[in-house]
Amino acid sequence: MKAALLARDGTALHRARRATARDGGPEGTLAGVLKFAEQLHATGLDLYAREPAAAGIVVPGILDEAAGEVRYAANLGWREVPLRRLLSERLAGLPVAVGHDVRAGGLAEGRLGAGAGAADGRFLFLALGTGIAGAIGIDGRIEAGAHSGAGEIGHIIVRPGGERCGCGQRGCLETVCSAAAVGRAWAAECGDPRATAADAARAAAAGDPAAGRVWQRAVDGLADGLLVGITLLDPDMVIVGGGLAEAGDTLFVPLREAVAARIAFQHHPTIVPAALGDAAGCLGAGLLAWESRHHDNSAEG
Repeated sequence: MKAALLARDGTALHRARRATARDGGPEGTLAGVLKFAEQLHATGLDLYAREPAAAGIVVPGILDEAAGEVRYAANLGWREVPLRRLLSERLAGLPVAVGHDVRAGGLAEGRLGAGAGAADGRFLFLALGTGIAGAIGIDGRIEAGAHSGAGEIGHIIVRPGGERCGCGQRGCLETVCSAAAVGRAWAAECGDPRATAADAARAAAAGDPAAGRVWQRAVDGLADGLLVGITLLDPDMVIVGGGLAEAGDTLFVPLREAVAARIAFQHHPTIVPAALGDAAGCLGAGLLAWESRHHDNSAEG
């Protein structure tokens, strides 16, 4: 769990992190989140002797952002959690914004990080981690979609009939080039069940031909998925973050080449690494909090 106190201009005034509470199941995890938020609130009062304007919290899963509810978060074991109400009650009635972690990360990258120079605020943000998720930037905001499901680029099918994905489909982008998929492929190739995507990247960079083949298959799959996103969305910039992006040029040099080779009539976007690291979601939560406060004030006239 990562948290911050954020100034109006997006500057992080204070940062903190805690291990996610796992004792006590989903209820224990929720209690840990609420306690962490309460501690951050107290820290803000100690440091600045004033109440924060609002709070923002972002989580993975399927959300009803308007209602401030988490409908389903598999990694947390949450179902139908009224997160806005619970957090506001814990923080003495403070206004609370609830959002999706990857979309919030994309918002932060677009405003404070790598996407700050994207024309008309139009970018596609990808987080390459255990899974793959995305965020669509338009005019400085993130498009959530009609049902809060926009940006799920990890479930574009790039290898029809391929490996079964956790979503039930076969051949999703996530099964080809997520960190988990690359780690599995390299473990099978090198015979070490403990091998990871980071190991594959290091071996590929060192010139290991087998690792190079595993890595290139992942890059090709990612380029195929990006081409779909580029064709549909016409972004000015593609921002790639998450653990796999930490491979640096080992990822970005062949990825740019692979995308360029696939471009036909589409505009060729700039492809850049994310700039905010694992703090992006946390900073995005703060931006959502400020936005919610602005909307409340506007509604009040």
